Amino acid sequence: MLDGPTDIPGGRRPGRPGDGGRAEGASKSAGTPRSMLPAMELNGTAAIVTGAASGLGEATARDLAAAGCRVVVADLSEQQGKAVAEAIGGLFVRTDVSDEQSVQEAVDAAASAGPPLRVAVSCAGILFAARTVGRDGSPHPLAPYQKVIDVNLIGTFNLMRIAAAAIARTEPADSDGQRGVIINISSIAGMEGQVGQTAYSASKAGIIGMTVPAARDLASIGVRVNAICPGIIETPIYGSGPGREDFLAKLVAPIVFPKRMGTPAEVARFVRAVVENDYLNAEVFRFDAGIRLQPR
Repeated sequence: MLDGPTDIPGGRRPGRPGDGGRAEGASKSAGTPRSMLPAMELNGTAAIVTGAASGLGEATARDLAAAGCRVVVADLSEQQGKAVAEAIGGLFVRTDVSDEQSVQEAVDAAASAGPPLRVAVSCAGILFAARTVGRDGSPHPLAPYQKVIDVNLIGTFNLMRIAAAAIARTEPADSDGQRGVIINISSIAGMEGQVGQTAYSASKAGIIGMTVPAARDLASIGVRVNAICPGIIETPIYGSGPGREDFLAKLVAPIVFPKRMGTPAEVARFVRAVVENDYLNAEVFRFDAGIRLQPR
């Protein structure tokens, strides 16, 4: 076992509320043993989560708040967003992720919330389904394709770049010089898109493609970047109405194990695990119970 016990001299202890997650007693010497406790202590820090009024974003906001984060709930849905923010002791900011100024205002709110901004998670996303050439011979409409790219890809990039700039102005949280973590929610559709998913898959593949270069860009300011690709997760994005259960049953069929849809809470726990493990960087994680999407 390479790590020493947690009670050795110079070992790390988790930060306390208000100390920005800075570990006490951490030596700047490269030879100082580390404890098994994570450097990115969340208690007493701030976070921003887009799409946090429902689904994966809501679950992530709740999980981070439970860990001691002051969370900015960034979403277009005011009623639901305010309810989530009130429930977790956070702050709601109405946010259009495709609009630069809107995202800047949300990040400014997070950066001025009191604790240092350490975490930004992009969960906002929309779906649109159409074949590249329809059954009637018509080409895929351009406007909805552009809308999906604007929200899913450009919206993710907006939060990443603006939040990283704000995080860069904080003091390092540990002796490695780490300041924060950015997690972008992609999808396994970005790897194995199905029929009719050209727009959605392109937007999610773009998120995957940003991961390594963004992590390299932001290494100089001590910010890690990772992407998570959920599989079939039970969220409002699948809609409701007649035929929904049959549709979901077809989606679940190729899952290896456990043979069910995932839950937003499970994704949120993984988000938190990636944040708290300070050696995870520039990685794209599948979170899908072993599924490989079929063509349709």
